[in-house]
Amino acid sequence: MRRLVPLCILLSAAALHAQPVTKDAPNYHVTHRVRLGGAGGWDYLVADAASHRVFVTHGTHVVVVDTRTDSVVGDIADTPGVHGVALAPDLGRGWTSNGRDSTLTVFDYTTLVPLARIHEPGVNPDAITYDSATKRVFAFNGRSGDAVVVDAATDSVLGRIPLGGKPEFAVTDGRGMLWVNIEDRGEIAAIDTRTMAVTARWSIKPCEEPSGLAIDREHRRLFSVCDDVMAVSDPDARKVVATVKIGGGPDATAFDAERGLVFASNGEDGTITVVRESGPSTFRVVQTVPTKSGARTMTLDATTHVLYTVTADFEPAVAGARPAMKPDSFTLLVIEP
Repeated sequence: MRRLVPLCILLSAAALHAQPVTKDAPNYHVTHRVRLGGAGGWDYLVADAASHRVFVTHGTHVVVVDTRTDSVVGDIADTPGVHGVALAPDLGRGWTSNGRDSTLTVFDYTTLVPLARIHEPGVNPDAITYDSATKRVFAFNGRSGDAVVVDAATDSVLGRIPLGGKPEFAVTDGRGMLWVNIEDRGEIAAIDTRTMAVTARWSIKPCEEPSGLAIDREHRRLFSVCDDVMAVSDPDARKVVATVKIGGGPDATAFDAERGLVFASNGEDGTITVVRESGPSTFRVVQTVPTKSGARTMTLDATTHVLYTVTADFEPAVAGARPAMKPDSFTLLVIEP
C-alpha cells in the first residue's frame, strides 16, 4: 500500500459520521481489541478462515493471531519493510513481500517457519497475491513499476511484467485472470496469469490514486477505493459502472459474497463504510462504522463475516513531523456484525 509508516493521525469524528443502521444491513461494531504492542508501522493484514488466523504485517515482522482465542500464536521474523502476505494452503506455503530489501520470504503455512528467501529482480515489493489457477505468486513492485512472477512450488522466478506505473492491491478470479490498481495512473491493469502479460487497462476516474481492491467473482465486479470514493468496475466491459461516496483516507476494501456487502476502511475518518450490492450497477451505503483514526487497512473473515483492522495511539502532532506512535499501543480491532 501507499505507506508503511503510520498515516498522520487526526482527531476522529467517527461518532459524528455514524449513520443509523438500515434494516438490510448487519449492525457492525467494534466488539473488542487485541493489544499487539511493539514498534513500527504496518500495512496489509490477511484473515485466513481455514486456519482461524489473522496475519498482521508490522514493520520488520508478521504477527499471527488466533481468532478463536484472540491471542498471538506466532511471528514471522526478519521481514524488513514487510507490506503483504500471500497464502497457499493447498501447497502448505505462504509468502511475505519485504519492501526494504526487495525480497520475498517463503514460510511454512502451518508452522510459520521460514523456508527460503527469494531475491526478486524488482524494487520494493508491496502487494502480493497467490493465483490458484496457475499456482504462481505475483509480487507487485512499487518503485520499479512491475510485477514479478514466482513458481509457488519451486520458488523460481518465472518472469517480470512491466506495468507502466505504480501497482497497488491485486485480486484474481481463480480462473487465470488478475487485476491490479495502478495508483499513479488512476487505472486498473488486467493480467493473464498464464501468459504473464497485460491484456487490458482502463481508467477508473473519478477514483484518483486507488489503493485497496476487492472482487465479486460471481457478478464480475471490481471495487477500488480512493479518497472519499469507491469505483465499481466491470472488468469484462473495462469500464466503471458505479461510484459510491465513502470516507477519507481509505487503504483497503473487502467483499462479503454471502451477504452482498462491500467494506472500505477509512483511516483518516476512523470509520468503515459498509456498501450494499443490490444489482450489477446498484450500490448504496447502509452503515458507517466508527473505528479509530489511523485504522486504514482491513481484512475480512468470509466464514464468520468478522472484520479486522489495526491502528495505534499517537503522541500529539508536532509541526512538520509525523506524530510518534506511543510505545506498545499497536492494536488489532475486531468488528463483528
